[in-house]
Amino acid sequence: MKKEHVIDRILPGSIAEELGVEPGDVLLSVNGHEVEDVFDYHFYTNEEYLTAVVRKRDGEVWELDIEKEYEEDLGIEFENGLMDDYKSCHNKCIFCFIDQMPEGMRDTLYFKDDDSRLSFLQGNYVTLTNMREHDLERIIAYKLGPINISVQTTNPKLRCKMLNNRFAGDALQKMDRLYEAGIPMNGQIVLCRGINDGRELARSIEDLMRYMPVMESVSVVPVGLSRFRDGLFPLEPFTKEDARQVLEMIHHFQDICMQKCGLHFIHASDEWYLLAEEELPQEDNYDGYLQLENGVGMLRLLRTEFAEALAEAARIQDAGAGNLGTLAGQQEASCGECVTIATGLLAAPTIRELAGKFMEAFPQREIQVIPIVNHFFGEKITVSGLLTGQDIIEQLSGRHLGSRLLLPCNLLRSGEEVFLDDVTLTQVESALQVKIDIVKSSGQDLVSCLLSG
Repeated sequence: MKKEHVIDRILPGSIAEELGVEPGDVLLSVNGHEVEDVFDYHFYTNEEYLTAVVRKRDGEVWELDIEKEYEEDLGIEFENGLMDDYKSCHNKCIFCFIDQMPEGMRDTLYFKDDDSRLSFLQGNYVTLTNMREHDLERIIAYKLGPINISVQTTNPKLRCKMLNNRFAGDALQKMDRLYEAGIPMNGQIVLCRGINDGRELARSIEDLMRYMPVMESVSVVPVGLSRFRDGLFPLEPFTKEDARQVLEMIHHFQDICMQKCGLHFIHASDEWYLLAEEELPQEDNYDGYLQLENGVGMLRLLRTEFAEALAEAARIQDAGAGNLGTLAGQQEASCGECVTIATGLLAAPTIRELAGKFMEAFPQREIQVIPIVNHFFGEKITVSGLLTGQDIIEQLSGRHLGSRLLLPCNLLRSGEEVFLDDVTLTQVESALQVKIDIVKSSGQDLVSCLLSG
């Protein structure tokens, strides 16, 4: 049955509003084309002259002739943002984190997506194994990009083993098609100890370098291992020495890539540097932070942004102007306040360092940083984004937290005030009897939140 594209909202002042299109109407076609999904919709509506056919709520069909600027939006939002069903993943990857979650969590956390459209819309990484020829042809025809690809290894046989899919090796050939069409790509390698590291990692990097500069970057991230791995493929955590060997290899290939095309290309996530106890690279090494969502350069960017924002705040303080605007007012309000920052084990040392610099600039402020151990998923999980409300309550209860508790925004479900374990922000505030401020993921936001009273 053909899926209907029901209109949910019309943006005020938009072309659609002017034409009398309303929520509840159904888009039937654009320029004579049936619309499969959001990609078709945007491609067909980019034109300066177009005809859209809409069925009104009373069943009447309107044919709308539209003249507009090229790529000007019609101002329509649909009930289903993708305008189609989400495509699930049919692989059984040996490293999949969803397979490592306990029972009893909300259903959406168990959905494995491998939808190429979400790669463009949300930055998700896809394996290419669930991409149809039709999908590939549309990406090339519409010149979409960049597409983010979960490579894992370029060894076809090993890829079949790692993804538990006998077609996973053949799917790598789609990268050739994308490269030949000039579609920008980013790659990701989830590194598993003794599986796709060592010589296999070197092989993968060398193979992927052939796609430069169309493939703009590749990240190498360590596999995440929760405590819920009974019956799953046996995987071991990386050691400090392992991390140093991984970084040595990546730095070697970065030098080669810089000579070839002026890009570092292959990047290690921040976890490797922390595990190896090595200094993070400088900002120039990240090629514009193309892999932030994979934790590549996140801590370096945080430090850079924090330093700039703190310098500006100190400059205003030194000017001695109590009425120089909002920032100065925030500084005055914050005098003498004690606040607590809670975060994951991975980021805690960096946050503690930044808090120390803040207190040097504003000595009347006391900041304590408390790392939260992930008992829910297991202590090997150190990122803040996988912390739960119950762990925060358990480990902070009974402690003096000051006037406010600062938590990073990635702890909460997108657009909601709910943690992974369905504990709400209100419940945590009530249990700890402290006001909670959510800090966005930038250094400027952290400084601003520390300055606010």
